[in-house]
Amino acid sequence: MDSVETLQRVIDETQRVVDNVKPEQLADKTPCTEWTVRDIINHITGGATMVRESLELGSVSPERLGQLMGGDNVGDDCAGAFRRAATQVMAAVRVPGALEKMVVLPFGEMPGAAAVGMGIFDVTTHACDIARATGQTITDEQLVEIALAAGKQMVGPEMRAPGVFEDEVPVASDAPAMDRLLAFAGRRT
Repeated sequence: MDSVETLQRVIDETQRVVDNVKPEQLADKTPCTEWTVRDIINHITGGATMVRESLELGSVSPERLGQLMGGDNVGDDCAGAFRRAATQVMAAVRVPGALEKMVVLPFGEMPGAAAVGMGIFDVTTHACDIARATGQTITDEQLVEIALAAGKQMVGPEMRAPGVFEDEVPVASDAPAMDRLLAFAGRRT
C-alpha cells in the first residue's frame, strides 16, 4: 500500500477519534502516562506541523521545534487545530519529490518517506491512546496492523526510553490489534 495513502487513512481515523472527544475528556489520563488527551492532540498537531515545515524548508529551527513540541498548538479548538495541521501536512507529502527529500527531525536526518513511515506508527499509536482514554476504538483494524508492522521496523532499543516508547509490554499474540500496538509502544493499559 502506498505510504501517502496510508498516512491519509491514519489522519482520517485519528480525526474521527479526535472529533469524538468530549470537552470534559480533554484532561483525562491516557495510556501514554506522561500526557492527557489534550496533550496528545497537541503533540500530534505540533508533529504534523513540524513534518510539514521540514518538508518545505528541510528542517525547523531549534526555537520553532521547542514551540511545536512544547507550546500550545491547539488553543481552544483541538479538533480544528488537528484538522488544519493534518490537511497541511498531507498537502506537503503530496508535492512531487517530497518523499525523496531529506529532512531533519528531532530523531535524525531522513528521507521524507521515512518521516511518513514514522508518522504512520506514531500517530496511529496516539490515536489508540486517545481512543482508549475516551472509550472509543480504532475501527480500521488493518491500519493498526500496518502501523504495528511499521513500528517494529523503526523502533529499536535506542528509541526505548521513558516518555518516548517504554519497553514493550507482553500481550497475547491473538489480542486485538489496538492492544498489541499499545503494548509494543510500552503502554500498560
